[in-house]
Amino acid sequence: QLSLVESGGGLAQPGGSLRLACTASGFHLPFYTFAWFHQAPGKEQEGVACIGSTPGGTDYTDYKDSVKGRFTISKDYAKNTVYLQMDSLKPEDTGVYYCAAGTASPTLRAAQYDYLGRGTQVTVTS
Repeated sequence: QLSLVESGGGLAQPGGSLRLACTASGFHLPFYTFAWFHQAPGKEQEGVACIGSTPGGTDYTDYKDSVKGRFTISKDYAKNTVYLQMDSLKPEDTGVYYCAAGTASPTLRAAQYDYLGRGTQVTVTS
């Protein structure tokens, strides 16, 4: 059975860091594209990072402009886990972060993903 379970959320100060983890049970990581979506209070989900495998075996990544240089998405094949390293956090990064998986090419568009976790809360405040 396929499931995505997020962890690692919590409280952080502006400028701080958090690492989110998405345990992808039942997924064969090279066959799927994964993404992290952010839903700020009162707003729609927005894709912030995605990662997929290229035919050459390397990982392709893409990021929302506002997180480029601050967030890093990666995969740990041994642990079947997808991470989102979040550095230089800002109050506007507050919200629920969801892990998503699909078989389409890497994209930040939510409609291209077939599986979604339940989310983990991130709060950035001083």
